Amino acid sequence: MKVSKCKGMIDLLPGDMARFRHVESVFRQACIKRGYGEIRTPTLEYLYLFTSSGTLTPAMLNRVYSFLDWDGWSGERVVLRPEGTIPTARLYLENLQIGSLARLFYVENSLSFEETGTKRRERWQCSAELIGSDQPLADAELVLLALEVLGDLGIGPVTVSLSHAGLIKTLLEELGLGTVEQTEVFDRVLEGDIRALGEVKTDDAELGQALSLLLDVKGNSPGFLRNVKAVLGKSPSRFRRSLDDLAQIAELLSAMDCAYEIDLASGRGFEYYTGVMFQFHAAERLGGGGRYNDLIPLEGGPSIPASGFALSMDRLMCLVQLVERSPERVLVKPEARDVAQLKTCLQAARALREAGYIAELDLCQQGQTDYRWLLSVSTEGSFRLTDAATGRERKTVSQERVLRMLREAK
Repeated sequence: MKVSKCKGMIDLLPGDMARFRHVESVFRQACIKRGYGEIRTPTLEYLYLFTSSGTLTPAMLNRVYSFLDWDGWSGERVVLRPEGTIPTARLYLENLQIGSLARLFYVENSLSFEETGTKRRERWQCSAELIGSDQPLADAELVLLALEVLGDLGIGPVTVSLSHAGLIKTLLEELGLGTVEQTEVFDRVLEGDIRALGEVKTDDAELGQALSLLLDVKGNSPGFLRNVKAVLGKSPSRFRRSLDDLAQIAELLSAMDCAYEIDLASGRGFEYYTGVMFQFHAAERLGGGGRYNDLIPLEGGPSIPASGFALSMDRLMCLVQLVERSPERVLVKPEARDVAQLKTCLQAARALREAGYIAELDLCQQGQTDYRWLLSVSTEGSFRLTDAATGRERKTVSQERVLRMLREAK
């Protein structure tokens, strides 16, 4: 019987891994240059970390891989990491100085169940978290970091969409919905169903006008938001605070010549978001993030503001173009198999690798044609270098001369 991989999972072949490492390297360097430190959280976490009030939407919780961990007969229920921000908040509380500013980044996988098996169950993400600052500058820094990474990867043009969880939550509260109903509607919005807001009815004409206006809010400048604020007039002060917050972030992005679109209907993400939310698109959604000031308190910590983003490694790998030139490959082949000659082959291969070439030892494999050079080692210890592209052969008795001939052929 043929053994197949699990549904919803994929294998990464050498070419895939080359793109993976390239994306990872570009992301790491961009983060390190901005003062971010790399972390990695466990694949296995306690379930209650994710069931804390306001962490994951019910739809997300229904897709986690959960089981009982009988280690020590505690019977504690655990999950395979479904996302990265919640574990990072736990890591901050357990390991770092509480209240300190922390710039953190990671490249990790997350796992979620998908019953048909036609969609991905394992996803890789490049993520950055900025914990300890509630300044609009922190949110702007994250947006610019993500755009720098995408630009360095040659992906574009990228569209940035800005929304605000505070506006949506305030609107739901003002509409008089109960706590459960507010959560249900907000979760639908975060899953991408903005129509959920339009389905809410109100007898308050002024509030209805605010609802209609906010659903239609679209623009690309901080001045646009100030105009919206003026139109809302006597709307709740929390509306105006959220609009001011969004306007400050938009102003910073404008100052950095960063193009964006303000679209409250674009808000997608997690239930723990409290402030600005941003999405990155280039023909398809590449990732997103937002502010989550209530997450650390929900995990038992003090009131510490934070924000972050994640980029889809899987989607970036499909878009990135590798232009790096691989080192030339040399196949080192002995004419005999005695120890002395094999030692000469091993020494020659090591010298080639130290000089920057890919050197493979011939193991009598059939049909290998992906090398540029064939280096044959004779029983007398001499070398014959053959150019596989032209068939030209040259002989020498010196490893140094072999390296010189390779350099001259470039």
